Amino acid sequence: MPETRPTVLVLTALPLEYAAVRAHVEERRELVHQDGTRVEKGQLPGTSWSVAIAELGMGAERAAALTAQLINWLHPEAVFFVGVAGSLKDDVEIGDVVVGTQVYEIHGGKQTPEGFLVRPKALPGSHALEQAARSAVRDMPGVRAHFMPIATGDVVLADAESEIAAFIRRSYNDAGAIEMEGSGAAHAAHLNGRVDALVVRGVSDRADAGKHEADASGSQELAAGQAASVTVAVLHKHRPRRGSSVSSDPEEGPHRRGDGAAAYGGDHIDVRGGTFHGPVTGKQGGGQR
Repeated sequence: MPETRPTVLVLTALPLEYAAVRAHVEERRELVHQDGTRVEKGQLPGTSWSVAIAELGMGAERAAALTAQLINWLHPEAVFFVGVAGSLKDDVEIGDVVVGTQVYEIHGGKQTPEGFLVRPKALPGSHALEQAARSAVRDMPGVRAHFMPIATGDVVLADAESEIAAFIRRSYNDAGAIEMEGSGAAHAAHLNGRVDALVVRGVSDRADAGKHEADASGSQELAAGQAASVTVAVLHKHRPRRGSSVSSDPEEGPHRRGDGAAAYGGDHIDVRGGTFHGPVTGKQGGGQR
């Protein structure tokens, strides 16, 4: 039987973030895009979701490009970027989770003789996913969650007294955390127009000089685990769209690679119970191949 579960795409930047999400996904198998990007796809127990997880590496531009590629390939209903972040608020503590009500791209602006003029770029998180998150965390006594904007910048902030820290406090003073990929993934989902997106970050440091010490204490593993747990809880609450049980699995009818992974492609399709989007080449002749 072809798979008819709707897909959610969960993206990470670091191996420890990937491992935290992977621990929740069962019956995993690896799929390989024709350009080499790899995902593991499996089932989230207790839900109707198939979950595709990917480790993309660091940086917003990279996240945007690869998220767009994966959306076009896997046709997910929702995209999450899940991982660790630095706190920007005194009351957002290590081990807390920040759910992005919106994501700021902090480097946009114009330099003038009078100074740097900020040109804010912000994308809201999915209303439906945010509401599911608010409901989910009420039943998670071990999680302290904050619903706040998240700042994305191509910088690892480890100095709370730095110029860039002062700039963020001045220009994005409602942001609760800073990270490096969320705006890229959110932008790719926004441009697609059909995909809900949410950034979920566990706080692993205070974005100050104590970052190295906090990381060495195991705070990143703690924060990644908390963010993954919240994401899973959201998916237990959030329901697929009506009529969305259409196979989006590129493993149906693929060529098999020698390493056991499935490559994107194939010369036959099975559209039972679903709709195929793409060119079809007919072939005359009878019999099974």
